[in-house]
Amino acid sequence: MENILITGGGGFIGSNFVREALKEFSDCRIVNLDKLTYAGNLQNLSDIQADSRYRFVQGDIGDADLVESIFSCESIDTIVNFAAESHVDRSIHGPAEFVQTNIVGTFNLLECARKAWDGKQEDCRFLHVSTDEVYGSLGETGMFTETTPFDPRSPYSASKASSDHLVSAYYHTYGLPTLVTNCSNNYGPYHFPEKLIPLIINNALNGKDLPVYGDGKNVRDWLYVEDHCNAILTVLEKGQVGQTYNVGGNNEKQNIEIVKTICDILDEKVGFLPSGESRRSLIRFVKDRPGHDLRYAIDATKIKDELGWEPSVTFEEGILKTVDWYLENPEWVASVVSGDYQTYYQHMYEGR
Repeated sequence: MENILITGGGGFIGSNFVREALKEFSDCRIVNLDKLTYAGNLQNLSDIQADSRYRFVQGDIGDADLVESIFSCESIDTIVNFAAESHVDRSIHGPAEFVQTNIVGTFNLLECARKAWDGKQEDCRFLHVSTDEVYGSLGETGMFTETTPFDPRSPYSASKASSDHLVSAYYHTYGLPTLVTNCSNNYGPYHFPEKLIPLIINNALNGKDLPVYGDGKNVRDWLYVEDHCNAILTVLEKGQVGQTYNVGGNNEKQNIEIVKTICDILDEKVGFLPSGESRRSLIRFVKDRPGHDLRYAIDATKIKDELGWEPSVTFEEGILKTVDWYLENPEWVASVVSGDYQTYYQHMYEGR
């Protein structure tokens, strides 16, 4: 792993991974290819922009000429593919972009890697970062394993399931040295405020309504982003090619529980609202979104038993660290909450 191409490295998980990879591999060179759509932000990596081991390229993973030129110029031997349209709500209202980026874009990366690595595949790795949402929805019991049949319920999860199948096919058909990770819900620093935790933190700080879908009892397994990054590094170093590894946080929580926890933390750290009320008074239940999966839960036994990885951050620790980061970085939040985001937010939540 001398020359690593990280796609989507300007986004939430990708930018955290770029930083961790530079720490872990002191002699590596990292090329960050990111289209810089609404959720990509170079401010996420402002602290490493001057690092001689790091290069940023703005572009689309679906641009074959660009990707091929990066392979050629940089002698890429490792790909970590974070690049994806990733928000379920957006996929419901605009699925075409999800098909283009998540399926066609991944196909293009696979093709470029297959051509560039011909005859030297044993020295290369293609790690595709995916989601537990490809498995569908669980009832009150059970957990997703690596052999759980795919049952995606949204255009987003369907596009990710498709890309997972493509990656697997390139291993079986062409011998491409692929790895797939399917993770549970991430949270932590640099998370774009359309997802639940940063949305609630930002709204609660500003005294705005806290929209909660349905009755708020949908359950997710929460994984602190630095734990996820360390899991990916572990899979890159120790994982068996052709295999899939589920990455979970062992932290199942109902959405309403998450919202109330954040309200209580902010009440304690910055005080009650000007009205004297708790931020829990801002909670508003809104019409549920179509196809809303009831529960996700990851069985991460395989990565623990085979590779020795398990999460190190409890939710109680991670949510405090996350809230503190947002309190310490109001300029970052203000800069990413653009006019485009405000239009999207009004469309999704106001009036529901």
